[in-house]
Amino acid sequence: MTKRAYNFNAGPAALPLSVLQTAAEQMTNFEGTGMSVMEMSHRSENYERLNNETQGLFRTLLGIPDGYKVLFLQGGASTQFAMVPMNLLPAGKTAAFVVHGAWSTKAYKEAKLFGDAVTIASTKENGFKSVPDLSKLTLPDNAAYLHVTSNETIEGVQFDAFPDTGDVPLIADMSSDILSRPLDVSKFSLIYAGAQKNLGPSGVTVVIAKDELVDKSPEHLATMLRYDTHAANNSLYNTPPSFSVYIMNLVLRWIESEGGLAGIERRNAEKTNLIYQAIDESEGFYRGHAEAPYRSRMNITFRLSNEDDEKAFLKAADAAGFVGLKGHRSVGGCRASTYNAVPYEACAALAEFMHDFRRKRQ
Repeated sequence: MTKRAYNFNAGPAALPLSVLQTAAEQMTNFEGTGMSVMEMSHRSENYERLNNETQGLFRTLLGIPDGYKVLFLQGGASTQFAMVPMNLLPAGKTAAFVVHGAWSTKAYKEAKLFGDAVTIASTKENGFKSVPDLSKLTLPDNAAYLHVTSNETIEGVQFDAFPDTGDVPLIADMSSDILSRPLDVSKFSLIYAGAQKNLGPSGVTVVIAKDELVDKSPEHLATMLRYDTHAANNSLYNTPPSFSVYIMNLVLRWIESEGGLAGIERRNAEKTNLIYQAIDESEGFYRGHAEAPYRSRMNITFRLSNEDDEKAFLKAADAAGFVGLKGHRSVGGCRASTYNAVPYEACAALAEFMHDFRRKRQ
């Protein structure tokens, strides 16, 4: 068998090996149909069962209460940046945003194209090294919703807890940390997440939304951009990204087999601690970007003490089989994305590589 790379890509990202093996076995014959899931009609009994089962797995793993829809859409989280205000920001209302990184900034800017939007808390002044303190949160009197980004992949900062917004809907982009830890879904009115980090391959976007929000889609919107269109048709209004939904189904089963979200959370803490420890014990050779209380369990961002060492580190890491360690083009540096499917062994290997590289350069 070909040796697997140490895959630290930020997305599309690592998938569980067992999921890939199952998909390979079923590639030409899904459930005895003599067809790939990519070849069958989305109106068929087999696919509708897969669609419903995948929704059910989400409900079980996240403990989603009654009164929520689980939708499988397309267009990534970037399309949700627009769909949320298009559906939920009426005239005379204001969308409130917490901005602590590149993706929350993009969501805020997109909302401003469709109505009134304001930033109520930001960490831009400290270089997005933390998340804002929301303990004394003040929302506009006419707030339509508060939008947060649970984990910023580029800067590597993550919310540990979420604010109580009372009667104001709380909306979250959880693209990069959904299903990485237990979550009280009842705090949120809408959650959205692109799949290509913790859920499966690119191509499908999950939206978990309260029924009352889904039912508010304005009639003047284009059919495909209305939440109620997809809710009324069980995410089958048009041809869905069937293969992506299928792989996501396998990933959700894998999470169940790993002890559910509690088990996944323990694994994530164990494996990322190895890398953070290598940073903290390096006496400044490696410098983490995020302030310690706000460090992400999904994206570990760091720099080296000088540019020459950084270039040498990335070159040597690539030669040693580590993939995806170069930081986002907008900020540079290094980034190890340690999503659910990245195994403990890969993180242990990276930590050891970091120790060895430092010893050789100092």
